[in-house]
Amino acid sequence: MALLPPPTASRRMPLALYALTAGSFGIGCAEFVIMGLLLQVAADLQISIAAAGMLVSGYALGVFAGAPVLTLLSRRMPRKAVLLGLMVIYTVGNIACALAPDYTTLMVARVLTSLTHGTFFGVGAVVATGLVAEDRRASAISIMFSGLTLATLLGMPAGAWLGLHFGWRSTFWAMGVVGLVSLAIIAALVPRSRDDSAPVPLRAELATIARPQVLLGLLMTMLGFAGVFTVITYIQPLLTRLAGYGDAAVSPILLVFGGGMVIGNLLGGRLADRRPTPALLGTLAVLALVLAAMTLVLHSPVMMVIFIGALGIAAFATVSPLQLRVLRHAAGPGQNLASSFNIAAFNLGNALGAWLGGVVIDRGPGLGAVTWVAALITATGLAVAWWSVRAERRDARVSTASGDGTACVASATPVA
Repeated sequence: MALLPPPTASRRMPLALYALTAGSFGIGCAEFVIMGLLLQVAADLQISIAAAGMLVSGYALGVFAGAPVLTLLSRRMPRKAVLLGLMVIYTVGNIACALAPDYTTLMVARVLTSLTHGTFFGVGAVVATGLVAEDRRASAISIMFSGLTLATLLGMPAGAWLGLHFGWRSTFWAMGVVGLVSLAIIAALVPRSRDDSAPVPLRAELATIARPQVLLGLLMTMLGFAGVFTVITYIQPLLTRLAGYGDAAVSPILLVFGGGMVIGNLLGGRLADRRPTPALLGTLAVLALVLAAMTLVLHSPVMMVIFIGALGIAAFATVSPLQLRVLRHAAGPGQNLASSFNIAAFNLGNALGAWLGGVVIDRGPGLGAVTWVAALITATGLAVAWWSVRAERRDARVSTASGDGTACVASATPVA
């Protein structure tokens, strides 16, 4: 699966990186497919649609809690072994979903599956950056994360189609098969890291998370991405009640969003490889502008489709710069934990955005205001990023003036 044709053979990405992409595709499917199965699940288990929707929230909270917990529990294990173990949990969790006799069991199985999400992407990002040269690390992250975007573009509609024709349980059986295939590919292609067996003291890992620039990176991730889910969670009523589309048009339009995510993900990786800091500030600024400008076209059917595609591009162009920022400042002990925490920050932003959008609709100015509120949230993340960059440059100047040759070690140290 060649996402971008390399200019020369020497610049070709390693196959192991695409093995990580396969795993991220499977885990991404587990997150998104339930959104296309809510009606079937509600009818079969005799629950309300709102209760079925809590299966989405339960997964997101499981990601947030599972990322740091599983990363800490597995911190002394080789990274490849961690990835394989996570895919085993993923496969078992989806099979449990397929066999769930009732709502409670399904919720527990969903949460079990979600525990793998943050740690897989966190550890996987570290492994991905270790597979390539330093100037290609952001692109490596974006290629690994392209599995997540492909899960949105292809996995979600495919899961909905399976659920419609063969029942919702067939979708989870299919994801169990995806898990087994991903497990085999990772086992065959991902190499064992040279420093896999080196134990990292817990105090050192926690000290890495406590670095001011790492904490700022986590905060900008949460706020920057929260604006996306403030809008995308309520995209169906935005399209049907304001833009004037029928219900049947929502799924094809979401394909436009998914396509934009794929483009933005790869674009963000390329930009961050060349100039990481301008890419960070620029992508967040563009995302805030796209969200704000959507407010002006909410009643235009054609323009809404264009802006939904633009939102997909702008949203996922931020992923690699944000993840790379945290990895660079978490260089050394604790990088796995910091990377997983950043994935948790993405999901906490998702939950925050969805909740805040609901507050705006039910208790605030209404549906038409979610876009500009979303823009304000992302702009807040941009402000945090700008302040972080200024602080980093100020510290570099102080270190240079004092004759310290180790200025900005965290940001200059290669990612392991």
